[in-house]
This record gives sequence, C-alpha cells and structure tokens, in this order.
Amino acid sequence: MMKIAIASGKGGTGKTFVATNLFHALYKNNYRTKLVDCDAEAPNSIAFFKTKLIKESDVTQLVPVIKTDNCTFCGQCHEYCNYNAIFILPPMKIIKVIEDLCHGCGACSVACKFGAISEKPVSLGKVASYSLKNKPLLLEAKMNIGVMSPVTVIKAAISQIDNQSDIVILDAPPGTSCPFIQTVASADFVILVTEPTPFGLSDLKQSVETLRKINKPTGVIINRAGLGNNQVREYLLREEIPLLLEIPFKKEIAASYSRGEIMSETDSFFAQQLLSVVENINEQYGNSNNKW
Repeated sequence: MMKIAIASGKGGTGKTFVATNLFHALYKNNYRTKLVDCDAEAPNSIAFFKTKLIKESDVTQLVPVIKTDNCTFCGQCHEYCNYNAIFILPPMKIIKVIEDLCHGCGACSVACKFGAISEKPVSLGKVASYSLKNKPLLLEAKMNIGVMSPVTVIKAAISQIDNQSDIVILDAPPGTSCPFIQTVASADFVILVTEPTPFGLSDLKQSVETLRKINKPTGVIINRAGLGNNQVREYLLREEIPLLLEIPFKKEIAASYSRGEIMSETDSFFAQQLLSVVENINEQYGNSNNKW
C-alpha cells in the first residue's frame, strides 16, 4: 500500500483542493484508492463528494478517576504525570484530574500503590466511513469541540485503513505540530502544497526541515503559480527538492472550488497532470501495478 500525505506549512494554500482532486483523478482512472481526511479540527474533504455514511465509531481515551477515600495524598501520581494533569494540595487534601491536559498514558495508575486510581473512557471524537457509489472510499476524522489535541482521533482514522486500497491519500492538518507529525509519520511520500509568497516560503521551509528530521521523502506542488515571486522555485532548486506541479493562479479555479466542484472531473488535462505526479512517485517509492 502506498500512502501519500498532502500537507502544507500553513492553512489556505490549497492542500484540500489538491487532495480531493488527486483522489478523484485516481478514482476515475480505476485506481484502488481511498481518501482519509486527517484534518480532524476542521475536516471538509467529504463536502466535495456525494457520499453515504456507512458507519461512525467513537474515539475514546481513558482518563484517571481518583478515589479520595483511598488516596494518601502522597503526590506520586502528580510526580509521574508529564502533562501536569493532576493538581494536588496535600496539606488541604485536595486532588483533581484536569481532563483537558490528560493524554491517557496511564502513568498515574502505575505510580499509585494504594488503589486510589481507576479509569473512565472520555470521548475525543469520531471516525466516520463514507461510501462513494457503494464503495467505502472515504474516512473522516473529527474531534469533539473542546478537545485539546486531535492526535488520537487522527491515529484512529489512519488505523482504519484496510488493505483493499493500493494508493491512500491522507489530507493532513496544516502546520508542523503534532497532528501534522501523526499524519505524515504513516506516509510513504509527502506532497507539500505551497504558494509563491513570502509566507508560503517561510512555512514551506519549516515543513521541509521537519520532514527531513523524520526522514520522509517529499516533493512540492506550487498552487496559485504566477502570484507573488520566484523565491519558492529558487529555494526548491537550491535544496534539490522536486517541483511536482504548478497550478496557475486563475479566478475560474477559485470560483469552481468555492462551489464545491472537483476541477479534475471537468478538466481532463489537470486530471492527467495529477495522475502523472502520482505515477512518478509510485514508480520511485511504491508498486507501479496499482490499478483494478
């Protein structure tokens, strides 16, 4: 299975535009493919397709529950917690779990020798599976409002990818923080989508540096080409990073996208460009025999 993550250093570069069009181009050309929306804080890939909900599973995390009758207020659970999720004032015999900070690691349960800590499940979000023309081809990770981190929900969505797909498109969260890392860590190749502006270049550099540290091969698609300057191209040449594709800056493209339309469905040339990008990546990093 070849997993390709579509990522960006900042929001608004056209990452989801590339991910949805790439998935559609593969699907229409009879590739065994699947789209996973890992932008769990604001997933929107499903909006571009006429899908049907197949199933929805709850993603939970175990958080500690402290039985104050058994607690000796020794403070060991507080000391073991790397996330400062346990607040304690021993002289006043006050101890509380700050659930928003808890990562469910279970260290406090190991630390407690007095049986004062049990655990309860807390909902973090959901993973929904959707069908496209009766085929289960889309997964969506969506965290609950108020949850501090979407990482566990993203991990759950990626874990539901079955072995029926040969090319999986991961629509990654923007930025270079933990949700981005969780998504690209499972990818075989990362396509970074950027724009030819100073902000686009700055965030692109951060993304490239992060991916190099975790040894992930990457290439770049420049969206809105013709806008801004040539500094992104110069950076790619200097750093020997492959430029996979340039998507021109056109009002028609933006208008089509704002209407929720898939450009690769009506523009066969654009669809073929996207297919060529995947086929070149697949030739170097995956199995080239991925058609039905």
